[in-house]
Amino acid sequence: MSQDYSLNRRHLMLGAGIAAAAYATGCAQSSEASNNIDLSGTSILITGCSSGFGRLGAEHYARLGAKVFATMRNLPRPEATELEALAKAEKLDITVLEIDITKGDQVVSGVQAALKATGGKLDVLINNAGMSIAGPIEAQDMEATQLIFDTNVYGAQRMARAVLPSMRANKSGYIFNVTSQLGRVIIPGFGQYSPTKFALEAMSEQMAYEVASHGVSVTIIQPGGYPTKIWYNQNAPSAALKARLPEDITSAYPELTAGMGKREAGGGESDPMDIPRAIAGAIAMPKTKRPLRIALHPVARPQEAINKVSAQMQIAVLGESPFGPIVKSVLD
Repeated sequence: MSQDYSLNRRHLMLGAGIAAAAYATGCAQSSEASNNIDLSGTSILITGCSSGFGRLGAEHYARLGAKVFATMRNLPRPEATELEALAKAEKLDITVLEIDITKGDQVVSGVQAALKATGGKLDVLINNAGMSIAGPIEAQDMEATQLIFDTNVYGAQRMARAVLPSMRANKSGYIFNVTSQLGRVIIPGFGQYSPTKFALEAMSEQMAYEVASHGVSVTIIQPGGYPTKIWYNQNAPSAALKARLPEDITSAYPELTAGMGKREAGGGESDPMDIPRAIAGAIAMPKTKRPLRIALHPVARPQEAINKVSAQMQIAVLGESPFGPIVKSVLD
């Protein structure tokens, strides 16, 4: 039993595995197919573009012809200046906008600026911004809990509510919510990260059923471990939380609190471009073919089994109800 647990945990952490040759071949084919996608005439707003999937995606979609609104908080900042310089050098249609997704006024003003620039039609929203705070659940005080939920769940809700009126009016739109493999499976010591991603999974699926009749699609992106800055960026809030903790909590969970605020890297050697390529491919699909969930990682995607069972149960419970046609259209 202990050996099985060790194997599963290693696969879930996705830290040190090297992708098989078959995957490498598949990535090359995927990259080539993605490069053939034409997103000309598509307007895309992305949150969390200072680094990681957001930054890579902003460049990728623009190179495929899209009009991209790359948003980030705390402007001006070097990452924004760098992205604007790159866009100018490559003649890419990228506009950097300030949106802190925890601030309702910035969400509204940023989305309105994008809508004004597109004549009132925003085609795609990619809710990518997110954060992590380490430690056991008992260690997560309300300050930390409110911060991560405000970012990972409420931020996505603010953005969705800001774009949906125009998408409904246009009877067209596509929302991507980036969750995580840990929105379906749980590893101890990740604090409220899994709870927020589980919540975002549920919120996204419910929204997918509700907005389908308005011509709007929703896809949940479920990355496994990728080497982005989310691992390093968790250090500041994790260290701040640890400094607030009483000694009885840190001593009760020594293995889960010792490394709080000390994470240097993570995600293994997987290619973060998997995510932008998958999103671009989904955008290019016919509306009726767009999947509700896309699990991404070269080594292990244990959430796929859960996704399959979840879809089967949704159809079993609601398939013959008045909601049946919509549920089946989203899940099939």
